Amino acid sequence: MFLRGHQNVKTRMTAYFEKHDALYLSIITLYEILSGLEHRDAHKQMGRFRDFSRDCVVCPLTEDSVRISARFYAKLRQEGKTLDDLDLLIAGTALANDLVIVTHNRRHFDRIKGLEVEDWSEAVANG
Repeated sequence: MFLRGHQNVKTRMTAYFEKHDALYLSIITLYEILSGLEHRDAHKQMGRFRDFSRDCVVCPLTEDSVRISARFYAKLRQEGKTLDDLDLLIAGTALANDLVIVTHNRRHFDRIKGLEVEDWSEAVANG
């Protein structure tokens, strides 16, 4: 939504960079975005995303992040709730690196206890 110019996201991104030096991006998120843009043959958006992601820190999959993801896979499956493997790997990467997930897809990520999730498209409440 940032690359689409969503005003709330732009405002939150600006506030984020007032406090932080870098934006972190999971290698899985990088894959998801690039594969979607490739599939749509979206050259203009691909260029904008490459410019944007060049300044991001890309978090790799690690043994720790994969173990965390596997635990949540098993727990959610036992509860009869499934979650896409890619979302589980993104969540595991965030938890392993003590990061907040910023997404418009809270419905999936809110299933994972202990994971901090924010939707920057929502207006920030004052007060």
